[in-house]
Amino acid sequence: MENLYQRIYDEVRKVPSGQVASYGQIARMVGMPRGAQVVGWALKALGDSIARQQTNIPWQRIVNKAGRISIKNPKVQPSEQAELLKADGNTLAVDEQGFLLVAPHWFVSDHTPPQT
Repeated sequence: MENLYQRIYDEVRKVPSGQVASYGQIARMVGMPRGAQVVGWALKALGDSIARQQTNIPWQRIVNKAGRISIKNPKVQPSEQAELLKADGNTLAVDEQGFLLVAPHWFVSDHTPPQT
């Protein structure tokens, strides 16, 4: 599992500031077209806010396919991810379902296989 998580982290590092990718997109980039949940587990394994700051993995740039923050980690709040996304230059709105990116700039990789 460690090797898989490292591959996921390597792909997440490719998402530039100001852009976002979905969990499913990262999963496809590592050859797991139905592995969006595994990407979430890998990001959760980064730990709490302090541990995440010590990595060079821009975890905050990974959102769900609708452009929403859907973090499920009791050690990291959605508001923290929202603040980091804003610092990256993204615009967010809040509605009854939580945080939503306004006009997200989706990351496009030459290595992203087409969605099936």
